[in-house]
Amino acid sequence: MTEKIKAIQYGCGPVGCAVARLAHSRRNIELIGAVDIDPEKEGKDLGEVMGTGKPLGITITSDINRILAEQKADIVFHQTASTMKAVTPQLVELAVLGLNIVSSAEELSYPYIANEDLAKAVNDAARANGVSVLGTGINPGFLQDSWPIAMTALCQKVEYVKSVRVQNAMTRRLPFQKKIGAGCTLQEFAKLVEAKTLRHVGLTESIHMIAAGLGWKLDEVTESIDPVIANEPAQSQYISVQPGQAAGVRQVGQGYINGKEVLNLIFEASLIAPESYDAVYITGTPDMEVVIKGGVHGDIGTASMVVNCAHRVVQAAPGLITMNELPLVSCWADK
Repeated sequence: MTEKIKAIQYGCGPVGCAVARLAHSRRNIELIGAVDIDPEKEGKDLGEVMGTGKPLGITITSDINRILAEQKADIVFHQTASTMKAVTPQLVELAVLGLNIVSSAEELSYPYIANEDLAKAVNDAARANGVSVLGTGINPGFLQDSWPIAMTALCQKVEYVKSVRVQNAMTRRLPFQKKIGAGCTLQEFAKLVEAKTLRHVGLTESIHMIAAGLGWKLDEVTESIDPVIANEPAQSQYISVQPGQAAGVRQVGQGYINGKEVLNLIFEASLIAPESYDAVYITGTPDMEVVIKGGVHGDIGTASMVVNCAHRVVQAAPGLITMNELPLVSCWADK
């Protein structure tokens, strides 16, 4: 775990920059390049875009081959999009270049059910070129899948798993507040849900990952998306919400075996949530309940998961892998 690996940052938006900042702080990771298709970022120093206040000597380029022409990389931190349709061409290209990948694309976390053909394309490219590809993040990747799976290691029997993530979005970035529909009328909210532009991506993938980790074969998976409706005015730094408007989103995923609900995942984010918390409840032998008071910050958790998985992915067998196949991941930071 202490051997230094060379990494390229692929995607320099807010999440990508959070990943790059953390990776740059680690002695066992050397950032050697950065890629982004945004013309306004190309040619700039990564340190400037990251907001470090000083240059890193790493120039952002739109062509990763310019970086690889000068030196070899071990892994790519990939933060560009959420869906398999959007990221599969990128992942295949990177795998063909012989690069291991840790991506925060939510649908990559467990793509075998909803995106079987695209998952096969990524897996085939990775195996053919001797590299590993992992989709991870705070959620999916940990809070509502690999954490509940790990908790069941203490159980002799598991009958039911419930995971809840509630976030007060008042202090989150504007893109996140827009993503959850804050300030929308109920009609606007419904149109965004229908267009599939308003949803927490990855809830279904987390359900399937837990089921696979427990050896369960689900008969049915359902998912619902509803607005959290404000009863009184709410105001963030960016958005005003009036009574009767959406203050956020509540998304529920459920898994069934023989018509009985065995998995229940709840994601709720709004400007009016009384508190943030993450929780896992297991019904079995023994019953368990674990709550993280205050919840886990999304950007911090995502960057940590991506960077902390890097060495594990470099050491993994070639192919597309998931968090329930990876050895235990920990924070390998300098004291």
